Amino acid sequence: MKRLTRSTTNRTFAGILGGLGEYFEVDPVVLRVLFIFFTLVTGVVPGIAAYFIAILIVPPDTAHARTVDEHEKHEG
Repeated sequence: MKRLTRSTTNRTFAGILGGLGEYFEVDPVVLRVLFIFFTLVTGVVPGIAAYFIAILIVPPDTAHARTVDEHEKHEG
């Protein structure tokens, strides 16, 4: 089952747009450019507020983070 999470691997700040890219199978760079454009067009505050609200609502991808941690332990 597909679930929207904050990306732990494809992140610039909090992983919101990376997670959206993974969920919708879209390049996160495209989402980042669109986010910047719409944030600037709408007057900055609504876009920034929406991003921080998303940080509070969307959970991190802990399942993937655990897999990466376990893989690193076995290599190191």
